[in-house]
Amino acid sequence: MTQGAPAERSSGGVDPAPPPGSTTQPGDRTWMARALEQARAARIRGEVPVGAVLVHRGRLLCETHNLTATHADPTAHAELLALREGARRFGDFRLLETTLYVTLEPCAMCAGAIVLARVQRVVYGAADPKAGMAGSLGNLLQDPRLNHRAEVSGGVLADAAGALLRDFFRERRGR
Repeated sequence: MTQGAPAERSSGGVDPAPPPGSTTQPGDRTWMARALEQARAARIRGEVPVGAVLVHRGRLLCETHNLTATHADPTAHAELLALREGARRFGDFRLLETTLYVTLEPCAMCAGAIVLARVQRVVYGAADPKAGMAGSLGNLLQDPRLNHRAEVSGGVLADAAGALLRDFFRERRGR
């Protein structure tokens, strides 16, 4: 996910189709709804509304949202914060058998960290045609040249996730 200037985080309007072979599983909508709650919490704080939930074998490991402005840290994306906390709780940087739910398609930085953490599956809401690296702009999560590939499911509760982002940026532009 690209954070910086608000215009860089827009879902870009119409979401492209989910990645080829994208399939949902039972519980995906429930966990994504929880990630959306985190995104709403980010919005209340004035952060770009992106939330993430990390699940291990069907159990919540951690949940968080963007904190780039709060921490004055360009790397404080929801995904990275979830990976850091998940690894701390898991006791290992290898987050095997985990699923990461995120309301916006991961950027290159987050996708790279997801690969390094060996997350098994990534489920995202809104596609990000300007920065998404899970099928929109590129697909770092499934690049066959890398040592790990994650299963990717996109478009879960995409309308709600996209609307939250569009409303946030519309408000920002109106100021």
